[in-house]
Amino acid sequence: MARSEQKNDESPEAVREPAASPGRRGPGRGRVTLLLVVVLTAAVVLAGLQVLRSLPDWINPFAEETKDRSGPVVLQSIRDLARFESASGNFQVIVDLEKDAKFLPGSVRGSRTLFVGHGSVDAYVDFAKLGSGAVTVNADRTAATVRLPRAQLEATNLDPKRSYVFEQQRGLVNRLGDFFSGNPNDQQQLHVLASQKIQAAAAESGLRERADQNARLMLQNLLKALGFTTVTVQTTASQ
Repeated sequence: MARSEQKNDESPEAVREPAASPGRRGPGRGRVTLLLVVVLTAAVVLAGLQVLRSLPDWINPFAEETKDRSGPVVLQSIRDLARFESASGNFQVIVDLEKDAKFLPGSVRGSRTLFVGHGSVDAYVDFAKLGSGAVTVNADRTAATVRLPRAQLEATNLDPKRSYVFEQQRGLVNRLGDFFSGNPNDQQQLHVLASQKIQAAAAESGLRERADQNARLMLQNLLKALGFTTVTVQTTASQ
């Protein structure tokens, strides 16, 4: 009786990888799916928070109640001023401030704010800097010469009632952070930038020259009213 033999083919061509299961996902696809889930979850949370904000205060669990518990104002010091405010300039500036994350798109994390700033800068002459020889009078008291220091600029006085955020774009992460932040409307950086830009513009606007001119005219009229027929007002270098 012949004995049949089974041939075991172990050649490399015969050894094949098992077919991939239809439900199996690659690692890249899994990461994309996870990112989409995170973004959608954050969007749903943000939408829910916006709905809660639109609810009336009596039914909104996140509604805020403002109470002013400030203490009395304490006077710390008083100082005498010898300044003649001789000119003032009103300015407007639009601050365009943009903040972006290095590796994230602006729709996820980032912000851009357009801030309209209104402010004024005063120019003054400091009479306290007049020396002992700053005013000279002739013997018959008909002519006087006054040497004044250059006018200086006060710090910018930003008007909070006329300054406002014109437009603001925020990413998803920024919106969530603003909701849970203790001070979501913090605009300190915008105010500082607007004040700095207005101050720089005032220095280049000729405001100091206008203040010098007004101070000279004021002293000339004052001394002539006191009986001096010739009045000369000179502006010295800044001290």
